Amino acid sequence: MDIRRYLEEKKTVVDARIDEVLPRAADGIYAAMRYSLFAGGKRLRPILAIAATEAVGGSPKDILSVASALEFIHTYSLVHDDLPAMDNSDFRRGKPTSHKMFGDATAILTGDALLTMAFELMTAPEATKGLDPRVLQQVVCEVARAIGTEGMIGGQVADLDYAGRKPSAQELEHIHQHKTAALIRTSAWTGAVLGDSSPGQVEAIRGYGEKVGLAFQIVDDILDEVGEEGRLGKTPGGDREMEKATYPALFGIEDSKNKAKILIGSAVGELKEFDERADALRGIAEFIVARDF
Repeated sequence: MDIRRYLEEKKTVVDARIDEVLPRAADGIYAAMRYSLFAGGKRLRPILAIAATEAVGGSPKDILSVASALEFIHTYSLVHDDLPAMDNSDFRRGKPTSHKMFGDATAILTGDALLTMAFELMTAPEATKGLDPRVLQQVVCEVARAIGTEGMIGGQVADLDYAGRKPSAQELEHIHQHKTAALIRTSAWTGAVLGDSSPGQVEAIRGYGEKVGLAFQIVDDILDEVGEEGRLGKTPGGDREMEKATYPALFGIEDSKNKAKILIGSAVGELKEFDERADALRGIAEFIVARDF
């Protein structure tokens, strides 16, 4: 499989859906939402959901709105992450961050609006009519947990708490599993469970997503140290400057690379009972660990 071509094709599909559901405006909140949603990004989370649905024989068309909602959630987290009270970032994906373009107050409201609209997309009857309402309710609950105090928010709080302190290996993994891996794991799980898969398939894809999610954050940590500004879309070394808890800070670059590769190998191993329909999931895993090393 040409995974880069696959990612581009699915990104186009997700982008079209986002463009369709998000009103156009020259200014105001919709303009700010569009700015951040279309400022770049590979659409990894919605594509993971789509690839997982394909792996279990489901229809990507049926879950497109739910998958697209995951990108709204991810974008909200980035908008808030970049705020002066958090990471205080001036650039994201090579462009000025939301608060630099629209001001702090509008950036906060933009994040709030993106998060709120995500749940509207996941539950709108006209967009989810092909899905089992009982399964969809389960998905909405699981997504909420993945981004709440038991997931992303909890991980972000721990990330802030450990700035300037050296965590143990277990504490560092806890931060990254919650801050980043929870939503990535749940994105893959969402595609599997909405694809009417067996319990064994769902658990295998959940395990895949958890390992891929942690590897993704480790690679991000590495790229913040060794990546080029033009490719990163931001100034490298920000984590070190803020004394954040990262894998390179605790283990060094080479051991961090090895950790990411081991996780990816284990993630692919979770898919051993799947046929070629899971090749996209396998390719995404390999793509994550190969990014710009």
